[in-house]
Amino acid sequence: MNDREMSCNAGGQFMDRGRMNQNGVVQPLLTDLYQITMAYAYWKSGKIDDQAVFDLFFRNNPFHGEFTIFAGLEECLKFLDSFHYSQSDIEYLRQTLPEGIENEFFEYLGNLTAHDVTLYAIDEGTVAFPRVPIIKLEGPLIIVQLLETTLLTLVNYASLMATNAARYRMVAGKHVKLLEFGLRRAQGPDGGLSASKYSYTGGFDGTSNVLAGKLFNIPVRGTHAHAYITSFSSIGELKTRLLKHKQTGVMEDLLEHAVRHRQMLSHVLDVSTEESSEGELAAMVSYAIAFPDGFMALVDTYDVKRSGLLNFSAVALALNDLGYHALGIRIDSGDLAYLSCLAREAFEKVAERFKVPWFNKLTIVASNDINEETILSLNEQGHKIDCFGIGTHLVTCQRQPALGCVYKLVEINGQARIKLSQDVEKVTMPGNKNAYRLYSADGHALIDLLQKDSEHPPAVGQKVLCRHPFQESKRAYVIPSHVESLYKIYWKSGKICQHLPTLEQVREKVQISLKTLRNDHKRTLNPTPYKVAVSDNLYNFIHDLWLQNAPIGELS
Repeated sequence: MNDREMSCNAGGQFMDRGRMNQNGVVQPLLTDLYQITMAYAYWKSGKIDDQAVFDLFFRNNPFHGEFTIFAGLEECLKFLDSFHYSQSDIEYLRQTLPEGIENEFFEYLGNLTAHDVTLYAIDEGTVAFPRVPIIKLEGPLIIVQLLETTLLTLVNYASLMATNAARYRMVAGKHVKLLEFGLRRAQGPDGGLSASKYSYTGGFDGTSNVLAGKLFNIPVRGTHAHAYITSFSSIGELKTRLLKHKQTGVMEDLLEHAVRHRQMLSHVLDVSTEESSEGELAAMVSYAIAFPDGFMALVDTYDVKRSGLLNFSAVALALNDLGYHALGIRIDSGDLAYLSCLAREAFEKVAERFKVPWFNKLTIVASNDINEETILSLNEQGHKIDCFGIGTHLVTCQRQPALGCVYKLVEINGQARIKLSQDVEKVTMPGNKNAYRLYSADGHALIDLLQKDSEHPPAVGQKVLCRHPFQESKRAYVIPSHVESLYKIYWKSGKICQHLPTLEQVREKVQISLKTLRNDHKRTLNPTPYKVAVSDNLYNFIHDLWLQNAPIGELS
């Protein structure tokens, strides 16, 4: 085994060349076989010195929306930094590839690195739009071809997940907390870790995933499962009833306080103690003794109204007697709008009756197969939920399971290349290009403009002709109040060329970037499409090249 294969941290992740937290499965063999067979065919054809430009882009925004959040760039750069076929990789390829491949090719692969590759990209966390390349790669044809599949897998799910999370954040509003609870439903361990990381990027406030918390410094949150409540059937099962008073240090019987409060609360909440579960009370007392400063209880195991709220409030008041403040409740089933309003009303009654104003501010967490539509419906119903715990629909991106990024050759040895198709959507935009975002006078992003790399950038206050790439009549003059060049060189000569932001900074970038879009581009129902255009020069270049490459039919 070589150094890369042996160097593994406690999280099961390889540490290549001193870089921490790179996923161990992200290596050159994480690719499609045809990338390597093409590499051999290129090599066999004498294309070792050919220089190519590839664009990585997507054709449609996900979730019936009109924006996408670009994510995954840092992982791409880590991959370039560590790109090298190990000895065991080469031995595996010798056994797997068809017979007859020369030994010199395997020697060539063994010496291959990403040193001669240049990677341009928009900043991670930036809103992106269809057809505008989010990554552009220049370099030797064989190596940039070999990078394709791995870069796509690093960008596709990351961007999809960040976009999904950003959409949840927008519908929930900025004052409601969002927690990612999806590890158990994610597509495998790596999918679970990626979901935790990129949901945080998109605007979630924390995760239940402990390993993600450790690896990415994401706040970790959680309560307990229904199993904890059902593991108790009576107060007689309590092995410990005593808790130290927070201020005096005197040990007191928490259960005794809770039982006394429960009797009084039954009149305030108009619920009989005989209807409530004694086992649930015992479980909550037990959990409160374990976590007196972090008491958050699940209240829907039996009945929220007749049991859960009564028992929780009794234990919360008992903790208050001993100098502690409970945090709140979680509701995991039922009519979330109704039950959240019921809970808030109950807390307000308790706050007034027992003179404990902080009870008004207890957190109500809701979880139960929640998606975007659920939150929108709850908003219409006037819910009182402070925090959503979201799992399955978030991490599996239920509404659209893939973003559909593609990686296309657009130039080789300085000559533009175009892929034609009867489906105009799949026609590529040839040549080495630059991308600019033009802003209106009110500060909102107005249009993204693609130009040939030889053209001068658009200038503030100067009229620019912007054209639809494939529809001749769609064109408009734009006079930008601000021009943003979208690409930066992130990798060149074997080194990362930009200071990489922290996860927190990328997370902030997402919200800043979203604010540059008009609200009609971001709305859930029938959002206005954001315009992507090409310069007049690029438009003419595309169509001239199209005519040169399109076969001429013959009628007889």
